[in-house]
Amino acid sequence: MPGERPRVNVERYDPEEVDVALSDQMTALSDKLSELSARAKEAEAHAAAARDKSKADVQADVKTARASAQDRANKLRESAEANKNKLSVWWNDLQRTWNEHVAKIREDIDTKRAEHDVDRAQRHAEHKAEDAAFAVEFAYAAIEEAEYAVLDAELAEMEADERSAA
Repeated sequence: MPGERPRVNVERYDPEEVDVALSDQMTALSDKLSELSARAKEAEAHAAAARDKSKADVQADVKTARASAQDRANKLRESAEANKNKLSVWWNDLQRTWNEHVAKIREDIDTKRAEHDVDRAQRHAEHKAEDAAFAVEFAYAAIEEAEYAVLDAELAEMEADERSAA
């Protein structure tokens, strides 16, 4: 009839299924933090080992690390795009800003690599060390943010459980 709302058949969800799904998701997040920790240790080992390698070996490692970082950035971008309706605006902005930052650093690296002056090369090395130090600090902050997000998600799950039990 005109003016009458169409009836929608909405199936009820099973709270136990939701609890299992959230629990599985929290376990997966905890596992991701463990993977992140292992990856950080791997990066630390690679950085320490670079001091004892030849220049050619370090160049090869740089090429591999750059390709890996680009691959991870692409996957992150794809994930952010696919989940943009689920992620907060802050995460989307951070991801965009990070991509811009990485592109600028890589552009600077490629440009400065062509310079041959010894003083410039020394300053360039100092700048790269400063960039690396900042990247480590940024990663540290990202790990802390990830920890906060996982714990906050766990707290939200607990609060949801409390409300459903009441």
